[in-house]
Amino acid sequence: MAHELTDADFDTEVLQSDIPVLVDFWAPWCGPCKSMLPIVEELTKEYEGKVKVVKMNVDENTDTPGKFNVMSIPTFIIFKGGEVVNTIVGMKSKEDMKKELNKVE
Repeated sequence: MAHELTDADFDTEVLQSDIPVLVDFWAPWCGPCKSMLPIVEELTKEYEGKVKVVKMNVDENTDTPGKFNVMSIPTFIIFKGGEVVNTIVGMKSKEDMKKELNKVE
């Protein structure tokens, strides 16, 4: 299961990670976010050790989504070396998500 992040541990878990990180910005009330959950969980398993997959609830954590201009959810941001390398907004197929992750692993 994807690790749940907070504003407090974002820098340590994402910006200081040795491997690329996919951050899933979501909320419990968001239908498309729920639809993406199985795909996110599959990516967590498939990319274990190559890409860290984490989730951030935007209702409980507002600083980080604001800092990275997350305007709608789901938004997925891929970080590498502490920098944003890609932002993916909205529902995507597993194949589309894998294409983006394969560019950074």
